[in-house]
Amino acid sequence: MLINGELVTTDKTFSVTNPATGEVTAEVPEADDASVQLALTSARDAFQTWSRMPLSERQPIISRYAELLEQNRDEIIDLLITETGKPIDNAEYDFGMLTTCLRFFCEEAARIDQQVITDPDGRFLNYTLRQPLGVVVGYLAWNFPLLNLGYKLGPVLASGCTAIIKPSQLTPLASLRCAELLVDAGIPKGVINVISGTDYDVTTPLLESDIPAMFTMIGSTRAGVGAMKSACTNVKHFSVELGGNAPVLVYDDADVVAAANSIVDLKFANSGQVCVSPNRCFVHESVYEDFITAAANRTAGITLGAGRGEGRRMGPVLTARARDRMLSLIKSAQENGASVVCGGKAPEPKMRGFYLEPTILRDVRRDMELSCDEIFGPILPVIPFNDDDDEIALANDTEYGLAAYVYTTNITRGLRAAAEIDAGSVCVNEVHYAVHLPHGGLKQSGVGKDCSRYSLQEYLTLKRVSVLVRP
Repeated sequence: MLINGELVTTDKTFSVTNPATGEVTAEVPEADDASVQLALTSARDAFQTWSRMPLSERQPIISRYAELLEQNRDEIIDLLITETGKPIDNAEYDFGMLTTCLRFFCEEAARIDQQVITDPDGRFLNYTLRQPLGVVVGYLAWNFPLLNLGYKLGPVLASGCTAIIKPSQLTPLASLRCAELLVDAGIPKGVINVISGTDYDVTTPLLESDIPAMFTMIGSTRAGVGAMKSACTNVKHFSVELGGNAPVLVYDDADVVAAANSIVDLKFANSGQVCVSPNRCFVHESVYEDFITAAANRTAGITLGAGRGEGRRMGPVLTARARDRMLSLIKSAQENGASVVCGGKAPEPKMRGFYLEPTILRDVRRDMELSCDEIFGPILPVIPFNDDDDEIALANDTEYGLAAYVYTTNITRGLRAAAEIDAGSVCVNEVHYAVHLPHGGLKQSGVGKDCSRYSLQEYLTLKRVSVLVRP
């Protein structure tokens, strides 16, 4: 672990499993009470100097860190593949988002708006100041370890905040290696502390302490609500990206093949373990059969495998428990009238690791379990709708509101759907995410934003200053 500028081990460890083999691949330090308290106090103390350092001095250090990451790119990607089972292209994307975020937020910090506010009487010069918020505690999700690390390290370092980061206990390896390079880059001690652990009784003081000014996380809604409850021991800022149940609307005038290809590619990316993954695919009955055929054809080109290899590959789900849950969802849907178009089972002969075939289900109903809860796995349920249905109401029939997708050649219909669907992002006719675009949810999908200048603003105070210039 990285605590107060030092690489720290403890007497107790926990195991990390390679999901592509099912075997234990590493032992990782288990944080103890002393290391948690030291992380908190060192972040508090480091804030006094890092927050006062001008961006012109912080930026070269952050740039050096990004360069060191890229110099160690292959080693870090290999660690990432080992702990996640990602195919190489997905692992490269995950790694690339870390360095992209570091550079983007430095550039964005130089463009922060500090507005002058007009005084009606002309007596005061009124202006706003943006200043670092304080110590940030960040909990990361396991599905994109380094992308998630970039979403937090980028704005923390660029804003002048300090942080304690806790990677997921399932995928801490690449993040801990990246933490080691913070020392080599010359990030002052205590600015970033990265701890690992499985014992919530030990790590909960990170939330309950009055030192942090902000708690941020990426994870499930259940975990987010629980963490925010624990953190409400004093006033803190929250920025949490939580669960999703993304709807897709494929209208009768859509380019069906293009829509099917787009949805399949996103659905089976990272084995369906993506917070913005299509979860409820509503297709107009007039193009339903064409869509099913096109989606099955696109899925047929996917092969199972982790790491390096040719073609369109999909890795395992992260745990045996997750795969068992996927198989249970498929079985329940079949028992209630759905049928399997393709996939639907673990590969035969059974591969090592936690693989599941990419699965498409047809004739799915809206009241089935996999329609009501986030799947977070490689299952695409396709649900028919017709002209008598209120398709916007179907899309909004969930407690979540993270992402949504619309496919239509009618611009008026597309813009109406984008305006009326309750989601933090709506993509029309093509999936599009980028670091300069705000990412976050509505309803039970969270509060606050990752990416974009809107994320950076959450790590900064907004102070108003009024100076009397004419008595």
